[in-house]
Amino acid sequence: MPVQEIKFYQTGSFVVGNRLLDPEQRSVQADPHRTNSLTCGHRACQGCGEALGARYALDAAMRATDDQLVVVNATGCLEVFSTPYPETSWRVPWIHSLFGNAPAVASGVAAAMKVKGRRDVRVVGQGGDGGTVDIGLACLSGMFERDDDVLYICYDNQGYMNTGVQRSGSTPPAARTSTTQAVGSRPGNVFGQGKNAPLIAMAHEIPYVATATVADLRDLEYKVRRAMEFRGARYLHVLVPCPLGWASRPADTIRVARLAKETGLFPVFEAEHGEVVAVSPIRRQVPVEEYLRLQGRYGHLFGETGDAAVVARIQAGADRNIRRFGLVETDGQET
Repeated sequence: MPVQEIKFYQTGSFVVGNRLLDPEQRSVQADPHRTNSLTCGHRACQGCGEALGARYALDAAMRATDDQLVVVNATGCLEVFSTPYPETSWRVPWIHSLFGNAPAVASGVAAAMKVKGRRDVRVVGQGGDGGTVDIGLACLSGMFERDDDVLYICYDNQGYMNTGVQRSGSTPPAARTSTTQAVGSRPGNVFGQGKNAPLIAMAHEIPYVATATVADLRDLEYKVRRAMEFRGARYLHVLVPCPLGWASRPADTIRVARLAKETGLFPVFEAEHGEVVAVSPIRRQVPVEEYLRLQGRYGHLFGETGDAAVVARIQAGADRNIRRFGLVETDGQET
């Protein structure tokens, strides 16, 4: 990926690698003066990908805006575990809206800043996949159509985790949730449903759209910084594994997120004005089975009563993503 100057491929901490870099090249989290936007005291589950993603994203946004930032948060896991009344774990100007109107409220904040002549104050809207892909989609589309000066971040854990692990429009095929049980001939969530929010955002031809995962936090920081270089509507879709809803080990959160990318199930890319401009290539393509077996929500696809045909359909979807976005290196060159 040409936009990323520094890459760390080792498993574990980035601390040693950061020490070898000039200060301006180090990650935001390596800076002792970082904002620490989401600080201690929150009630996130152990291994929560959303808490990790939000902390990195907002610390990067604060640095990119010289701390001139207002955050609007939809109802959902991120809001509930971070602000149990009357407490808060946020160290940024932060507004809680309803489940479905965070993009509209963020647009209102941006409009207010414009009227006040405060072009230095930037706005981030954020929510989970339920509040973004489902309940808030109309408000989000309106924000895109108006090209409001807001960066909206979706932390995608592929379900309504806060209210009991129900299916959302971002739940992948064959995944078991409390509303898509794998019983009888039903393999879990059916194929062909749901929405691809990054592609919907691209269809609006807004200035900037990108995807990221918590497995590559430097890439996440870069994309937040890059998004803040644009004016107008921007969208960042971040995959954040949920150990509770995915029935995975808390210690495997980063591993699961990395495999989502390396299988091709979650393409990592950047787009400007509706066109893909860069992709993060797959370094070592792995079969989807390696990703699925780490998650109890796919347990019904394996063992004596497994379903190899469903696994094959999931693999076909990953292969389609690889072809569509050019995720595998060709002739030794990155796509």
